[in-house]
Amino acid sequence: MSVTIAPVKCDDKRDEQQHKSAWFQFIKSVATFKGDLASLTAPPFLLAPQSIVEYSTYWAEHPSLLVSPAREQCAQKRALRVLQWFLSTLRHQHASKDENGKRKRMKPLNPFLGEIFLGKWLDDAGTTHLVTEQVSHHPPATAFKIWNDTHGVKLEGHVAPKAYFSSTINIERKGYSVLHIDRYDEDYWITMPKVHVEGIVTLQIAPELNGVSYIRGSSGYTSRINYSSKGWIKGKSNTFTASIYRDNDESNPIYVLEGRWCDSYTIKNGEGKLVDTVNLTSLQRTPLQVAPVESQHPLESRRAWKHVVNAIHANDIFAVGHEKSKIENAQRVLRRQEKDAGETWKRRYFTQVKEDPVAEKLSIKGNAASGDEHDTMIWKFDDEKYKRILDDQRNGIKSPTHSRFDSGVGFLESET
Repeated sequence: MSVTIAPVKCDDKRDEQQHKSAWFQFIKSVATFKGDLASLTAPPFLLAPQSIVEYSTYWAEHPSLLVSPAREQCAQKRALRVLQWFLSTLRHQHASKDENGKRKRMKPLNPFLGEIFLGKWLDDAGTTHLVTEQVSHHPPATAFKIWNDTHGVKLEGHVAPKAYFSSTINIERKGYSVLHIDRYDEDYWITMPKVHVEGIVTLQIAPELNGVSYIRGSSGYTSRINYSSKGWIKGKSNTFTASIYRDNDESNPIYVLEGRWCDSYTIKNGEGKLVDTVNLTSLQRTPLQVAPVESQHPLESRRAWKHVVNAIHANDIFAVGHEKSKIENAQRVLRRQEKDAGETWKRRYFTQVKEDPVAEKLSIKGNAASGDEHDTMIWKFDDEKYKRILDDQRNGIKSPTHSRFDSGVGFLESET
């Protein structure tokens, strides 16, 4: 969050000082907290007006790039197109400002168990579908599937973020995604980089990527992406270097990509000859289409968080806290009821599995399964569940109207 020093009204100045005070109190609590920071309650003025379940939309903001590998016959060029699509997903996902130049709020809403987000993109690539579900709350995990039947491309994965404090706020994103291309019966195993937060002291909050992520394809090509941030003396923020190489031959890259994931990058071949320059800022995002809030399922994110989001937009911190607490307290009641009855929440679109043969085959040792609970929790899209829901919708059969389906809010109010 950014705090400006421009002339403002007295009330605004008072709010600004209160926000500064609350921010530093929050950072003090973060610095001494042991465990996953996701369980900490952030000051309402830090909350973003969207849930984490919406973050899966960043994977397909450019559907034509997502499906482009399906149109490439050369295997090593397909690997390049997959890498280019992946790089295109980073800019808006990690930007500190929105398209209007306004700083984003730092903390997205923590999804409740069973929260879903549905949508689709319509463009020259045809229809690209999205289904996202919060499949776990402790530890938090979001599963998603994105697919385009026209080009036979599907992306499926699960992300389990874990935040901790070490000099600054750091976020590890456990889990992985698999991109499948029907035409070549080809899979790509994909991991995400780590994130750390810069600008804590100055309140100019900006996420920065660091570490390494991988894309490994079943055709025998691997992409390794190294991320770095601006140093004390030289260098630029948001930089990366990526190389594509044949498996077990990393010292002889076929392509090398260098630049900034927020701006532009170059592509060179193994001999260092410039192949192309890509300007990421010129890419036009395809708008995601979602159903009107009033016609959404009660578990859909924008319907469930409607009152919280309205309060955030109105800058009404008291209403934010009140509406948010209603959902959180209701969820606690539901979890206790399930525990007492010996039941577990039934996931709507995904099913937990013990193993994933594709990921097991393609994963790079040390980056897939470290024994962490996040890594051993594998969720797969359940086609039978999805088909049954579509059939019910076509036949006019609605989900049970029990109040528990409305985020638990109605249930809690009726009991109290």
